[in-house]
Amino acid sequence: MKYKVVLHQSEEGFSVWVPGLPGCVSQGATEEEALANIADAIREYLEVVMEQLEGTEIREIEVVA
Repeated sequence: MKYKVVLHQSEEGFSVWVPGLPGCVSQGATEEEALANIADAIREYLEVVMEQLEGTEIREIEVVA
């Protein structure tokens, strides 16, 4: 899966968040580290979501923009 992320550089390094996944944020000293950290955060975020949905009926829809 691909997710759009937003990077913000500051004196401390890079912060990064995923607009499509509220609360999914991370950081790193370098851009490369921040992107690796947000990839881990996305995986963990999705694991929690799937645990919360366990036992519910799920459907997929396609949206054309």
